[in-house]
Amino acid sequence: MTAPRALFLDRDGVINHEVGYLHQAADVRFADGIFSLCRTAQALSYRLIIVTNQSGIARELYTTNQFEALMLWMREQFRSEHILIDAVYHCPFHPEHGVGEWKREHFDRKPSPGMLLRGAEAFSLDLTQSILIGDRCSDIAAANAAQLREAFLITGTESGEGPRPCPGRYRLIQQLSEAEAWLVSNS
Repeated sequence: MTAPRALFLDRDGVINHEVGYLHQAADVRFADGIFSLCRTAQALSYRLIIVTNQSGIARELYTTNQFEALMLWMREQFRSEHILIDAVYHCPFHPEHGVGEWKREHFDRKPSPGMLLRGAEAFSLDLTQSILIGDRCSDIAAANAAQLREAFLITGTESGEGPRPCPGRYRLIQQLSEAEAWLVSNS
């Protein structure tokens, strides 16, 4: 029997539209195609794992409890779409902008692969068959460091003139349906 694989999803900019330090359900706008993508991945036996840096906690813009309440609500929205989110990992630390105990580097903070490795350990995942979809170069770096099969960079969040190239290996996509099509044709 082969080891399970995962679809790792960044939250802000991938699952939902980026609004800056999201911490209230009223501000959530789910990204076009996210439910279809996750249903397809689930049907293809991918575990669904959210991996998200949360420097808003480090900056004391919202609390860990507020983050957890929002994630509980978001998971319920997925469940109402018949999608099970297997796990949510977050990193509340920031080495520059953190306040007090939150001001430090941490192995979970992307571009480090800590959250991906935690998911791999918890679910006995085969990372070489797992996928990540992110919207920042730090997501791509984490995916490459964890030696995932594939990383997708959705355009629109990184600033600059057009899509800025990230170091490492990834596929540039405009919308989630492109990653969904790749999953179907490569599974």
